[in-house]
Amino acid sequence: MNIYVGNLSYSTNDDQLRSYFTEYGVVDSARVIMDRDSGRSKGFGFVEMSNAKEANAAIEALNGREVDGRSLTVNEARPREERGPRRGGGGGGGYGGGFGGGGRNRY
Repeated sequence: MNIYVGNLSYSTNDDQLRSYFTEYGVVDSARVIMDRDSGRSKGFGFVEMSNAKEANAAIEALNGREVDGRSLTVNEARPREERGPRRGGGGGGGYGGGFGGGGRNRY
């Protein structure tokens, strides 16, 4: 079962996240999600546990538990939504349609 863990302290690493769950069963993987640009934690992560009974026990015990001064949000992760390919942003700038030089008389 894939488990979402939110509201993590920004100092939490993968090993610490794993340790929160090992008390309840075998953890296949634990990963804190990091910001690609800054390299800092985004404050959430995912834990994989094969045994659903153990995973549900961990969710029940850890959801709402305070760790490092923060109340964890722990629940079964929803499947990732399919996204279309990334596209470059930025709209085109319209180059004004005004009438330049107005007010000149040609008489």
